[in-house]
Parts: sequence; C-alpha cells; structure tokens
Amino acid sequence: MTAFSVWAPAAGQAEVEVAGQRYPMSQEDAGTCGGWWTADVPDIAAGIDYGFRLDDGAPLPDPRSLRQPFGVMGLSRTYDHSAFRWTDSTWRGGALHGSVIYELHVGTFTPDGTFDAAVERLDHLRDLGVHAVELMPVAAFPGRHGWGYDGINLWAVHEPYGGPDGLKRFVDACHDRGLAILLDVVYNHVGIGNRLGDFGPYFTEAHVTPWGPAVNLDQPGSDEVRAFLIGNALMWLRDYHLDGLRLDAVHALEDHRALHFLEELATEVQALAALLNRELILIAESDTNDPRLVTSREAGGYGLAAQWSDDFHHAVHAAITGERQGYYCDFGSMGTLAKTYTRVFFHDGIWSAFRGRTHGRQVDVFRVPAHRFLGYLQDHDQVGNRATGDRIAASLSPELLKVGAGLVLTSPYTPMLFMGEEWGADTPWQYFTDHIEPWLATAVAEGRRDEFTRYGWNAADVPDPQDEATFLRSKLDWEQRHREPYLGLHAWYRELIRLRRARPELTDPRLDRVHADFDDDARWLLVRRGRLRIAANLGPAAVQLPLGQRGIGMLAASSHGVAIQQDTLTMPPAAFAVVETKALSPG
Repeated sequence: MTAFSVWAPAAGQAEVEVAGQRYPMSQEDAGTCGGWWTADVPDIAAGIDYGFRLDDGAPLPDPRSLRQPFGVMGLSRTYDHSAFRWTDSTWRGGALHGSVIYELHVGTFTPDGTFDAAVERLDHLRDLGVHAVELMPVAAFPGRHGWGYDGINLWAVHEPYGGPDGLKRFVDACHDRGLAILLDVVYNHVGIGNRLGDFGPYFTEAHVTPWGPAVNLDQPGSDEVRAFLIGNALMWLRDYHLDGLRLDAVHALEDHRALHFLEELATEVQALAALLNRELILIAESDTNDPRLVTSREAGGYGLAAQWSDDFHHAVHAAITGERQGYYCDFGSMGTLAKTYTRVFFHDGIWSAFRGRTHGRQVDVFRVPAHRFLGYLQDHDQVGNRATGDRIAASLSPELLKVGAGLVLTSPYTPMLFMGEEWGADTPWQYFTDHIEPWLATAVAEGRRDEFTRYGWNAADVPDPQDEATFLRSKLDWEQRHREPYLGLHAWYRELIRLRRARPELTDPRLDRVHADFDDDARWLLVRRGRLRIAANLGPAAVQLPLGQRGIGMLAASSHGVAIQQDTLTMPPAAFAVVETKALSPG
C-alpha cells in the first residue's frame, strides 16, 4: 500500500487520481490546523503519475510533488529517494569559514544547460580553488529556461536540468571532488500560476511583496504553511545531501510572530545537522543591513550562518567603475570602500540618499566574525538586473578587473564569484524567461522595458526576456579562457585564491584587527591585516604608500611598476598589491 496525503482544510471532499483511477480520501485532524486528507492505494511503485481532485474539480499537482515530468501544471509523479546510490558516505560538509563560493546558473553554465553537463566542468572549479558551489534555484518553474525565482513546484527539480536524479548526480560529483554544494531557495513568494491557493491559506493579503501574494507565515492557517516550507528546506538538505541553502530576499518574509520563521528554520536545520553528523549552513539575502540575521539565537539573533553584503559590492563596484546611478549614488569614495572593508555595512544606521532615510544597523566587530558576510564583485542580480545584462568585464580594463578581484579575494569576508568571472567573461548575462502564459510574458517584457527607459535607456536596447536569443546570449563561452586577456585574469584569480588559502591573516575572522587608510583625492586604499598590506590605487597618477613597517616581499601584484622601497610601496594607476612586512603592526 502507498499512502497519499494532502492538506486542504477548505475542501468538502478530496480524491487522489493515480494512473487514471480515482480513490476517495478521508479527512484527518492531523496537526494543530487539521484539514489533512489521506488515502492508501495498493500496488503503487515509483514512476506513477497522480494528482489530487478537490470537490470533484480537475486534478491538481501535489503541493509536495517530487517530480513534474509534464511541467508545473501537469500531473505529479511518484519518486523514491532511497533508490539513488550515493557514493559520498564519508562526506561531512564544508565549513563556511575560509571558503570561496562559486555561484552558477545550471541552464547557462554550459551549452547543454544540464546537471550532467555541469559535472564536466567541476574539475575547472576544483583547480580554481573554490570550496563550494552555489546553484541558483532549481525548483520546478514554468517553461524550459529562466532564472528560477518563479518556482511553482517547490519540492520538485526542474526537469530540463535533469530532474531529481540529475541533481543527485551533480551533488555526488561535487562531494567526490571535495566541493560543498549550496542551493538557492525562494520562500518569500511562489511563481505566478501556482495552485497552492486551491489547497489552503498558503498566501495572505495582510502582507505584500513586489513579486505577488505574500506567503502566509503569521496569519490563520500559517502553522501548516511554515511546516511546508521548513519541510522543504530539510528535504533538500537530507534527501539531496546538500550542504546548505541560500535564502532569497528574506526581508520579504513578513512574520510578526514571537518566533520568527528564520529562527525556527535555523533551529530545525541545526537539529538535522546533529542527526546527520554533517555541517549544514543557511545563508540569507537581505536588504535590511541587520546583523541580527547572523547573530546567535542565544544572543537574540536568528542564528543563520551568513548573509550577503550588498554594501560591500556597491562600494567596490562604484569605486572601480565610477558609476553613481541608482543605489550607487551613496557609494564611490575611498572612505566608503574603507568602511565596508572594515565594518561590513556602509549604511549602519546612517543616512541613505537613495532611500531618503537612515538605514541599517552597526555590526559588532568584536563579536560577529567576518566570514558570516559574503563579499562579491559580481552576482546574478548585480549583472542580470542591469538593462542589458552587461558584466563588469564588458566595460573595464583587465587591470581594473584585477583590482576588483583583489579587493574581494583579500577581504575579511567570505568571497563569492559569479560563473565566468574568474576569466573576465564579457558575455552578457541577461534577464530571460519562458513564461507559458502569453499575458504574463507580455507584461514582464513591457514592464522591464518601461522601467529602464525611465532611467534613460533606449527601449530598443533592452532585451526581450521572452526571446530565446536572450537566453542563448547568456550562456558562458568557455573558449574565452584559453586566450588573452582572459587567460591572464584566470591566472590572477587562481593566484589570489591560493594566497588566501596560504595566509591565515586573510581568513582571520576578527574584524577588529582589520584597519584601513585611504586618500579620497588621490584615490588609494591601504588595508593592514597583521603582517600583510593590501593596497589599491584607483587614481589617475602613481602613488607612494607608507607601509608602516619594512616591506620584505611582494605576495601578489596586478600590474608592472609596483615596487617596494624599504617602508614605502610605489603603485602605478589601476594597480593592486599584497605585501608582506617585517613585523606585526601595532594594534
């Protein structure tokens, strides 16, 4: 017998249709909310198609469907997690501290755009020196290709990527190469066209999001909704052997309960880690600049392992590109860069001109370790949400790209790279969709075009997300890395990552030991980290920087003309260097 169950508290009757045959379901009062329907069906094996009928309606996919071979609106298919043969029994997870993360999108990482094709590139990542791979969302979403943030069947793996077995083969291959694997999940909203609302109060009008109805985390019926999401997170970690999750836009998780959803999730994940004897991590994306996310639960925080730091990205990006539009208006000075390098957030309770208000909260640098914040030169948002999806390499010289990479990979934070960045890929990464509803495809395309034309872009220059050419343009060109200047940039990334592994000063988690000097007029930055000096010259003229101690070795230099003279470092424009000094500096 196979047990089928579904939560549908408002339904008067429910049936499960299995292989074309309908079976009545009986209602149980399982859980505090009740509303669960169950049925035992004889002789059901994995690979059988089924759906649920509520009040004699059309069959609907299972909200907890593990496979959707006919797309997000089709019938579900049974799947046996225990049938896969894993080879990673000795794997115990990857620690966040000291790691370098590599973000990739399965559909555009390789020409084939599948998990199996991505496996063939894992040796490249291992040789690069990264420790963890972060996949953009793979939960089943509409159409063939997209970013994945409009997932509809949150428990199923996108079939065009290779389905559940494809993901497991990828995870197993990562672990075989010593790579941890993280997955981006979206719990703040569900893609348009989902049928969750037919089953129960998964959404609420009490809160709103920019992407559609808010998920119900604190209104009537929310106990089962929270259990649905937490159960989903535990499934990815337990059944797919993932090492952690990146939680999308947690500032949009509206929850006014005493026990916040994020804290409850962190508690459950910690318990699973203990059960599995494996390290599991949660990383948040947040727009609030609130260190409570990564503060321990004992100290009144939510207990997450880490969070992205957009302020650090903005400070580096604005400094090396000169861009000041949009949210970059608050950034660009060397003082801003120095602050984010030593104190995490620039907006830590100070005025934000972009927001028109004060923003953020200070990080206690004596108590919160630096590795709990991710620093990056590029990520999927900061590239793909530009009008034409232009990467930073499309407009900067290789010298400036090396400066940007140096600032990230020698920062006190956990560095993250975006696929192709390591060789300075200049192929665009654009916003692409394959919506199955014509009205939605038109609305998204028109909305994106209108948004960018208001900022001065020519409407004809904004790619149509629904045009397949937009998707194809966004695929990496792996042949680039074999010729200059890409070859030199790739070597620079490898050198910096090796240096980061070799020098404990670069992974020292104590932010109170990171000190920075700068000159906004001459546009240079000098960071002191133990015996190391990390220097960048973004000004138009050569500079001489005081090292404070006698320089005894050049550990990395991005351009010719960088030289040590006793306790002084000479740097040409657009240069970066890491220097070892004779002794620890005071303090």
